[in-house]
Amino acid sequence: MTDMEMVMTVAIVVAGTLLTRFGAFLIFPPGKTAPPFVLFLGRALPSAVMGMLVVYTVKETKVLSYPYGIPELIAVMITVGLHLWKRNMLLSIAAGTVVYMMFVQLVFNVPK
Repeated sequence: MTDMEMVMTVAIVVAGTLLTRFGAFLIFPPGKTAPPFVLFLGRALPSAVMGMLVVYTVKETKVLSYPYGIPELIAVMITVGLHLWKRNMLLSIAAGTVVYMMFVQLVFNVPK
């Protein structure tokens, strides 16, 4: 890639990012109510994204060989329990990730 192509690529990426970030404010200005479908998406998408993350996380878990999916199960239970208790998605995901990594690295120590 030449220098000019790199500059053009970065400029296109910046323009695309700005368009998607500020486009919503142009389409739905302050004071104007959003259409019902957009409001529905605002309520439904966070749960759908979390569901997809859970499926993606546990899709390759081997439950028939050591450690039998135990670290994943414990981490998911910690994440769900903490989220039901505190209602903080960032805290829940971070805690579940830390717990999972500690179990895999320190407790179960599965060689690959």
